[in-house]
Amino acid sequence: MHTVYFDSAVSDSVRRQRLYEGQIFVFSPRPSTLALCQLARDMLEAAFAPLDPKTAQYSLSVEEYVAIVAPLKPQFIHHPSTKQLIRDVLVDLACDLDQTYLDVPRFRMVTSDGYLTSGVGYAHHPHRDTWYSAPMCQLNWWLPLYEIESESSMAFHPRYWSQAVKNESSSFNYYEWNKNGRKNASQHIKSDTRKQPHATETIELDPQVRVVCPAGGIVLFSGAQMHSTVPNTSGVSRYSLDFRTAHFDEILSKGGAANIDSAPTGTSLRDFMRGSDFVRLPEEIVSLYDATPSGEGLIFQPKLSSV
Repeated sequence: MHTVYFDSAVSDSVRRQRLYEGQIFVFSPRPSTLALCQLARDMLEAAFAPLDPKTAQYSLSVEEYVAIVAPLKPQFIHHPSTKQLIRDVLVDLACDLDQTYLDVPRFRMVTSDGYLTSGVGYAHHPHRDTWYSAPMCQLNWWLPLYEIESESSMAFHPRYWSQAVKNESSSFNYYEWNKNGRKNASQHIKSDTRKQPHATETIELDPQVRVVCPAGGIVLFSGAQMHSTVPNTSGVSRYSLDFRTAHFDEILSKGGAANIDSAPTGTSLRDFMRGSDFVRLPEEIVSLYDATPSGEGLIFQPKLSSV
C-alpha cells in the first residue's frame, strides 16, 4: 500500500518512519517555503530579464539559455540567505535542528518539448538517489518555484519500492561524480555522457504517481523512492529547488529505508550539515559508511563561475 499524506500533523519521528516505508508527504505553501522560493525566483528572473524564465527557451539558443542558468546553480547554493531559509522550513515542519542534517540545495530546470534535456537541464531517468551514494535515511524535499502541471511534474514508480531493479550503481563512485560529473554539467548541451547509474533492465513507468502541488508547496519522499522526470510537454519551462535531510539517529544506526538494490561506492554524508549550526558530521560517523575514502571530491563544492 502506498499513501500520500497531505498536510499531515504527525510528529517528525512518525513521519520519517512512514517515509522509510515508502509513503509520500505533501505540504501546502507556507511563509517559510514561499520565502525560500521567492529568493530563487528573484535570482532567476533577474538573470533572464527582460524575458520570462518560463518561456525564455523560445527566444534563446540552447547555448544562450545554458549560459544564463548554469551560473545560477552555484549562486543559489552560496547565497548568504539560502541555508537560513531552509532552516526556517525545517523548523516549520517540526524538525529538531540539533538532530537534522541538511545538504546544500539544488536549483533545477526542466525545459519543455525536449529543448534541453542534458547537463544543467538533465531530465532524470528512473532512479533512486541511493544509487548515487545517498544514505538509506536520506529524505528529499522538492519545491516547485512556479505553478506546474502533471505534464511538467515528477513521477514516482511505486511498484519498485519493494522490487529490486538491476542497475549500474555498483560502478558509481560519489567522489568521482563530484570531481567530474557535477563540475562539467554545463559542457553537456546536446547530449549527456556523464557516467550515471541507470537501470539495466526495462523499467515499467506505469503505474506511476504524479504529485501536482502549488508553487512553494513541498513534496517529501525517501531517497530510496524510484522516481523520474516527467517529459515536459506543458509548453513552459519548469523550475524547482530541492534539498535533502538525514536524521542523526538513523545516520548513526545506519537505518532508514531498506536497501534492495543500491551498491555505489563513496558516500554523500560529508555534504550534510547540522541544522542548528551548519557543522558537518564527524569523520568517525561518516567512516561507518566509507572507511577508506580517497583524497579528492569527498565533499561537493560548487564553484561560483560563469559558463
